Amino acid sequence: MKRKKALVVIDMLRDFLESGGALYCGGSAREIIPFVAGKIALFRKNKDLVIYARDSHGPDSPQFKLFKKHCVKNSSGAQIIRELKPQKNDWIVPKTTYDAAFDSSLLGILKKNRVKEVFLAGVCTSICVMETASSLTKRGYKVRVFKKGVADFEKKAHTFALKRMKAVYGAGIV
Repeated sequence: MKRKKALVVIDMLRDFLESGGALYCGGSAREIIPFVAGKIALFRKNKDLVIYARDSHGPDSPQFKLFKKHCVKNSSGAQIIRELKPQKNDWIVPKTTYDAAFDSSLLGILKKNRVKEVFLAGVCTSICVMETASSLTKRGYKVRVFKKGVADFEKKAHTFALKRMKAVYGAGIV
């Protein structure tokens, strides 16, 4: 089996990307949707992996002490937005923390498919994207973050996270 690349699409969910969602990230997050859709199509065309990492919290998640209740398992807010609908060969990885690799099936999927290079897109740059980049680089993965494919609640946090992922984790910002 040839080594593949993987695109991990992080938290492109209704609660983050739809007006009225519990933790709506705003217009800047909506603006990345066409770019992310294009990357998903390209990865599928090249027969590389497309993995959706999505928040899936229980009703008493510890995150709700820091953030408004969001992406509760099986709720409409926890659904992937319709513009980025998963297809048959895509993977969906539920996660309960900011880091998509922590206590989820992500690492097993990457290992099974001999993935060495992981591309990240999604929200929020300074939270789930940055935590996932940190975790993957610590495990020896070559991480690339699509600059036009990530967004955050705050511009300053977004800029800081991109700089940190490059300088501290060695992630490529592409």
